[in-house]
Amino acid sequence: MAIRVHLEEILKERGMTSKELCALIGITEANLSILRSGKAKGVRFGTINKICYYLSCDVGDILKFDGNLEGDDDE
Repeated sequence: MAIRVHLEEILKERGMTSKELCALIGITEANLSILRSGKAKGVRFGTINKICYYLSCDVGDILKFDGNLEGDDDE
């Protein structure tokens, strides 16, 4: 996977649950779970904007590039 999602760490640091974040940003817990697991194929900029706003973080705090092309480490 080329992009790693580090949402769990930020949630823990902020003392917020996934359920609370979902209520704030207006997505289902199932969709947030897919994002957290790194299995999401895409995410809307509006969703990222809301996540960053409510967690008081930057995009780079939750999304990290691992140096690989997508699929390189999936084999």
